[in-house]
Amino acid sequence: MKLKDFYKNKPVFVGSFPSVMQIPFSNLREIAFIGRSNVGKSSLINAVFNTPGLAKTSATPGRTQQLNFFNMQDCLMIVDLPGYGFAKAPKDVVKNWNDNVNTYLKGRAQLRRVFLLIDCRQGLKQVDLDMMKMLDNSAVNYQVVLTKLDKVSMKEAEKVREDISNIYKEHAAMHPVVLLSSSEKAIGLDEIRGEIFDLIK
Repeated sequence: MKLKDFYKNKPVFVGSFPSVMQIPFSNLREIAFIGRSNVGKSSLINAVFNTPGLAKTSATPGRTQQLNFFNMQDCLMIVDLPGYGFAKAPKDVVKNWNDNVNTYLKGRAQLRRVFLLIDCRQGLKQVDLDMMKMLDNSAVNYQVVLTKLDKVSMKEAEKVREDISNIYKEHAAMHPVVLLSSSEKAIGLDEIRGEIFDLIK
């Protein structure tokens, strides 16, 4: 199968699961998207897979509260994970989301890569570094994708990418290539698609 043919088809929604224990069995390879609340995660998923409305978007941080699964041609499962950091929800609810995400990441043998989304207007925050440390400790391969490139100058974006690239050696599970993207301007989508396709070949 060629890359162009793979993306001609649309992902199919499988379900939203509040608990890892409720996820149905599957031996399909998986990729997951995660990032701070309101980083533009759902918008990027929709843009990469060219399916408006696939992942639900909201201006309210913390809207994605469950683990959302999408099946791509019965050869890849796409997982939209709850955002971390600020969320307008009770602390016990936020803790439950975080526990679910941690459990998922640490016990998912078929998970090939996590795309860690960072808002290029803000760069790395402590919560992002904490997530990177958790991914390192879980030996989960992850790749940083800078979002909202259209909101900053290329010079500013390159500075953020350089700062992240400079700490690559400190993170055992981090992919060396940091990607730039904008879902609004369709920038960097082909690069992300290529990375995903390489994981299922």
